[in-house]
Amino acid sequence: QVQLVESGGGLVQPGGSLRLSCVASGRTFSNYAMAWFRRAPGQEREFVGSISWDGGSTYYGDSVKGRFTISRENAKNTVYLQMNSLKPEDTAVYSCAAKLGLPQTVVVLYNYWGQGTQVTVST
Repeated sequence: QVQLVESGGGLVQPGGSLRLSCVASGRTFSNYAMAWFRRAPGQEREFVGSISWDGGSTYYGDSVKGRFTISRENAKNTVYLQMNSLKPEDTAVYSCAAKLGLPQTVVVLYNYWGQGTQVTVST
């Protein structure tokens, strides 16, 4: 089992920045590809970004490319999501997820999920 705990969410004004963190425990963190997904009220879960076990490969959803950056520190069992130039449409619950093997963009391929952290972009 892998346990994931997110933090760093909150209320931010449009154009602002936030950095989310996700700390993993339970298994060897560096064996897992990691990802961030988000779900806005009334919408399906949306892929935000994913990263390979060594950080060498990253992928992003079209709506966040150029604004968000995913990274990881295996020594700290932590994956990050740096979010810049935030927009009201970025408002959602952000969850991190883990899977063995290559990073993917599809929700159902991830085995382990955190509880999520709320991000609200508003004036």
